[in-house]
Amino acid sequence: MTNPLLNLREGPVARLRLNRPELHNAFDAMLIAALTGALEAVAADDSVRVVVLEGEGASFSAGADLNWMRGMAAASEEANRTDSLALARLMRTLDELPRPTIARIQGAAFGGGVGLVACCDIAIASADAKFGLTESKLGLLPAVISPYVLDAIGPRQARRWFATGEIFDAATALHIGLLHQVVEGDALDAAVQRQVDLLLKAGPHASAEAKTLVRRVAFERDRDRLDHDNAALIARLRVSEEGQEGLTAFLDKRKPRWIP
Repeated sequence: MTNPLLNLREGPVARLRLNRPELHNAFDAMLIAALTGALEAVAADDSVRVVVLEGEGASFSAGADLNWMRGMAAASEEANRTDSLALARLMRTLDELPRPTIARIQGAAFGGGVGLVACCDIAIASADAKFGLTESKLGLLPAVISPYVLDAIGPRQARRWFATGEIFDAATALHIGLLHQVVEGDALDAAVQRQVDLLLKAGPHASAEAKTLVRRVAFERDRDRLDHDNAALIARLRVSEEGQEGLTAFLDKRKPRWIP
């Protein structure tokens, strides 16, 4: 049986590649479990500095495997709830991963594939990529991935795309905030590598904690508490080993030790 996920290491970079190209990397229970496990392993491995999430073949991920969906349609409501919680665990693990993540997108990114894109910190797609929150065409909704997609594109855009199930292009995905960058297909790898290189120049702990800072600041409504917490964070970083090394390297006009 073909491994549904390839875990490729390039020094401090982990490339997690969805590996069901004959099905456009559509999800099933096995792929969900494999990707969740790989992400949990990455979270526990301090030697990993950056994670690139990508798809083998023509597509990033076309969403749910239709055969898997057919099986779940015949299952009980309780079985469907358990199955959906497994997908929710995957999305949350990716969203909260204590490593910076980059989504490399080509071809189709539909349904849960859009969820994966929204959970990554940086999303770069080829100009011919296509996107769609197509669940409504099946009488369903993108409920499990909705928190992450809303964070990316906002409620106004989500109300349209969730309801219509319309397919949209990479330029639209960039405009609504799902993507950070769109490039021609032959420039995709170079664009991803540029972001990898930038992340490897940043302090490992600083880049890993960036998403936690953003999440806390975005949702904290108590300004006094926010000021206190942010002051505590920057004080802790300044006196940390990494912070001391970064400041010293800057003043000495040399590279910090974490740059490979």
